[in-house]
Amino acid sequence: MDLQTLTLLVEIVDSGNLSQTARKLKMTRANVSYHLAQLEKSVGVQLLRRTTRRVEPTELGMRLVECGRNIQNELLAAEEIVKSLGRELQGRVGISVPSGFGQMVMSPWLIEFKRLYPGIVLDVLFENRADPLRDGVDITVRVMQEPPPSLVARSMGDVTYLACASSAYAQVHDMPRTLDELRKVPLITSGVVGRQLRLSAYRDGERHEATLEPVLVSEHFPFLREGILAGLGVGLVPDYVLCDKIAAGEVVTTLQDYRLSIFGTHMYLMYMPNRHQTKAVRTCIEFLLESARSASSRNGP
Repeated sequence: MDLQTLTLLVEIVDSGNLSQTARKLKMTRANVSYHLAQLEKSVGVQLLRRTTRRVEPTELGMRLVECGRNIQNELLAAEEIVKSLGRELQGRVGISVPSGFGQMVMSPWLIEFKRLYPGIVLDVLFENRADPLRDGVDITVRVMQEPPPSLVARSMGDVTYLACASSAYAQVHDMPRTLDELRKVPLITSGVVGRQLRLSAYRDGERHEATLEPVLVSEHFPFLREGILAGLGVGLVPDYVLCDKIAAGEVVTTLQDYRLSIFGTHMYLMYMPNRHQTKAVRTCIEFLLESARSASSRNGP
């Protein structure tokens, strides 16, 4: 058994199948299959179980994969130490952030990080994909109720959704006072699959649900903000979208006795537990968490 073959085993498990591994390593599928067969022959036991869609490690296979990952991580760490001697912090950090929170809250943080560390390449994706931790993405930020147990999840604070409208709209129209009344107003929000939106609402320890049909829908939160300010209806958006206008009295809120949620009530920063993190990635993680803590302390009671 050599390091190259052990690395191949790690790649097969991470990719999920031989074809994907072959493409990534620029090998033929037959060549990947041959080296895997030779490895299994050398240890005398089956290391992977093949299904119609993917391969999964046996118990011994998983142990070898963990050893291979540890060796890879140590080698990468050693290479990073050598490359960084006498130089400013360098590297690449791939980040996937929610379209709204990323645009309206995290953009200044990321710009400040880049100003502090000009040698780091930032590759920022503004997206709401459910499975963003893929090749090229080191850090993912998402709103959700519970993070996947397979990932390391660090808290970035609570997310508060508001039912709100412009003061001009509220002067002309009755604001909804119950979840049932919320169904009857022109609703502006995001995250709709098809026409209907399922809203969760919590009050006095009880969970309620409402199925709504918005009239203005977008994942671009600055656009939703403009629609609410234009008086087109009642917005259902996170508080950071309009907190400045609420403070200025230009936007009013309703249903304050409910805790509203579309995707979840918490923001998490997540990353893979076994993937090697460069110093650039580690520095970015701590910078973003500290930025979130500072923002929370400024906005808190």
